[in-house]
Amino acid sequence: MSTVVALLYDFDKTLGTTDMMDYEFIPCLGFTPNEFWKEANGLAVTKGMDGVLAYMYYMKDVSEKINKRFTREELVNLGKGIKFFKGVRGWFKRINKYGESLGLTVEHYVISSGLKEIIEGTAIAKEFKGIFASEFMYDDNGYPIWPKLSVNYTNKTQFVYRINKGVLDISNDSDLNASTPEDQRRVKFTNMIYIGDGLTDVPCMKLVKSSGGTSIALYNRHKTEVAKDMLEHERVDFAFDADYSEGSDLDVIMHRLLDKLAADNALNEERAKHRICL
Repeated sequence: MSTVVALLYDFDKTLGTTDMMDYEFIPCLGFTPNEFWKEANGLAVTKGMDGVLAYMYYMKDVSEKINKRFTREELVNLGKGIKFFKGVRGWFKRINKYGESLGLTVEHYVISSGLKEIIEGTAIAKEFKGIFASEFMYDDNGYPIWPKLSVNYTNKTQFVYRINKGVLDISNDSDLNASTPEDQRRVKFTNMIYIGDGLTDVPCMKLVKSSGGTSIALYNRHKTEVAKDMLEHERVDFAFDADYSEGSDLDVIMHRLLDKLAADNALNEERAKHRICL
């Protein structure tokens, strides 16, 4: 049986070059990104709200006040305008193919505080086995009426456990919380690689790293401060420029990590054979 390796990604500033709503949604409301996020974050502080719920509420509230209500379909269409870091579009096929050559099945997942609807509209949405992101519930006309799911910076870790156990249905908490022996979990923590860009990813990065997996921090060009800090405080294993193209530092280390996982898997199989013989 092929060993499953899970690559877990943040989205904004990890795959996409900036926050997904900064491209088109916020400008259509008449705000600059700085203005919108200042108000949304301020709402969270003054009302004592979860930051993700605050920005989702503010999206809906402002759009209704200026009579520019949005539908689910319109949010999905916004995904077409997302710009990706260099090499992202060709990354998945290349890594999958290399993993397959080693006897590994590579799966890709998004764990994001951004909107699932927008991610679903992107050119790379089909590459992911699972997209865990914030999402609205909609009325019969497609207008948002309530948050369906809020993925904040701390509860991101539950989706790491869902992937670990193979419980991808977010309404299924009983199987998620049931006691499951390590050798019966679908994706071992040691076979996980988390890729993110900032402090909002730290809970997931630390969970994966401390459980035997690998965590990688990405930075945009020369903005290395946050990634350097995470590396120095041992929250991640590596920090690289956000370049997914063939031959980049990220590409090279990913190949080496897959090599190691394949070798470890082969070694474990040999150990198991000898135990049986004894």
